[in-house]
Amino acid sequence: MEFVPGPPVHRVLCADCGTPITPNSANLCVACLRNTIDITEGIPKQASVAFCRNCERFFSPPQTWTQARPESSELLAICLKKLKGLNKVRLTDAHFIWTEPHSKRLRVSLTIQKENTILEQTFEIEYLVQHGQCPDCARLAAKNTWKALVQVRQKVPHKRTFLYLEQLILKHNAQKDTISIKEVKDGLDFFYSSRTHALKMVDFLNSVAPIRSKSSEQLLSSDTHSNTANFKYTYSVEIVPICKDDLVCIPLKQARSLSNISPLTVCVRVGNSIQLIDPQSLQSCEIPAQIYWRAPFDSLAAVTDLVEFTVLDVDLDHSRQKGKFVMADAQVALSGAFHSSSAENSNNMMDFESNGQANQIFHTRTHLGAILQPGDTALGYFLTNSNYNSDHFATLPQSRIPDIVLVKKAYPNRRKKSKARNWRLRSIAKEAGEEGETSSARGAIGRMGGRDQKKVEEDYELFLRELEEDPELRSAVNMYKVKDDVAMVTPVEGGTAGVRRGKGRKVQYAMDIDNTVASTTQLPEEDVKEEEPDFPEVKLNELLEDFDEMTLGQDEEEQHQ
Repeated sequence: MEFVPGPPVHRVLCADCGTPITPNSANLCVACLRNTIDITEGIPKQASVAFCRNCERFFSPPQTWTQARPESSELLAICLKKLKGLNKVRLTDAHFIWTEPHSKRLRVSLTIQKENTILEQTFEIEYLVQHGQCPDCARLAAKNTWKALVQVRQKVPHKRTFLYLEQLILKHNAQKDTISIKEVKDGLDFFYSSRTHALKMVDFLNSVAPIRSKSSEQLLSSDTHSNTANFKYTYSVEIVPICKDDLVCIPLKQARSLSNISPLTVCVRVGNSIQLIDPQSLQSCEIPAQIYWRAPFDSLAAVTDLVEFTVLDVDLDHSRQKGKFVMADAQVALSGAFHSSSAENSNNMMDFESNGQANQIFHTRTHLGAILQPGDTALGYFLTNSNYNSDHFATLPQSRIPDIVLVKKAYPNRRKKSKARNWRLRSIAKEAGEEGETSSARGAIGRMGGRDQKKVEEDYELFLRELEEDPELRSAVNMYKVKDDVAMVTPVEGGTAGVRRGKGRKVQYAMDIDNTVASTTQLPEEDVKEEEPDFPEVKLNELLEDFDEMTLGQDEEEQHQ
């Protein structure tokens, strides 16, 4: 067999060491190339990254600010974007080198290749973390730099709706884009840096409450050459002035269109629509916001007009039942009507003694047959002793107006014990970055102080009681456990100026109005009654663990320490 030689291999000597090598542009072997040529030339060994301490975001060129955890892939991508000259080499590996968590420097190890993968080099780059403010936080620190405003209003004399709305906003994290919050007479103002953020808030409010909204805009500046303009946008949102447990008199024409329901009804639920029930027949109806605003009407009475009654007898009618409501005939009397003498009689019965109604027994039909028992205490509207300035109520025939309309069951014996609650709610104040909160850290509600502060405390306590007594309402908000090392602050005897704190514990504000009411209405020891066995307790499985400590009153906590 004839031998066929292979093609000749042309080799040259290395210019430095004389080793035979395949010819290349430098005429150097790989070892000499690594010793004489630095392929990292042109890549800076030190750089800096901008970090906003307020929102904990890193600046990602050219204009975005990104949330990134330490030693994450997002932060590594931001660091690589800061390097110039990486487009001239091939990056094969990049990873962080461990540094102290509190260090203001980041160390990154890079491995690059050049000259058709002949040369490979590993080197280290150090990044200096420079603290600053992102544009969003800069607007937050400055004043009157908003671009869009959402004005939320409700023409009612209480703040319970906005206290509930605050919890809904926190649960759905709808406050994340809010620059600041300002409390006004009939509601709240939400400020935003972008129009789209304001539109998101309006859509959120439309999904959780019956509202109507309108918008307006104000021209700040314009450029005729580029045909651009700068506007400020304002969105006015009005919530229906009807709340849960309100007594409502529907206009007769509208009542006939709603399945001919009785005009005198009670509001049992307010979501994105109003749910009303006739306590005399268990007939219910739902009024959407669009239908309500076509012919708006106000409530006859609110929860502040409720009168306390004692249930003497209950006769259930199981044939008439709708959901959790059961029709019943009840005999009631004013609370404390048959006591011989007590402090309660002198305070509560004085208004009715002159017309002989103090010891009178009233018969009424109620939708609370499933929860009322003889001897219970119920809250209701005393229509016989009331005078309402309403044309719709005046047109009702007297035969269709009951003496009493019972609304809900009450638990006076438990309330007098003034026990500390094992749960609490978060506040939106710290979430929005506001300063100057009131001493009770109520958040967005109750910052105006003065006379309004006491009224907000009362509304806040009523709201907490509604959460305790209504499981369906509790399911819509986030409630948090009170930690064992947190002491509830309670008012001392003789007023609310002083507070009593536990030793060596963190300070947490209790519900001042709850304790104040209890301290002013305590009975002698021989008159103290047992607690109601069916008092609605909040179960531990309904509470969340992770409570945000930043929502507590930090100033008072430092003073205590």
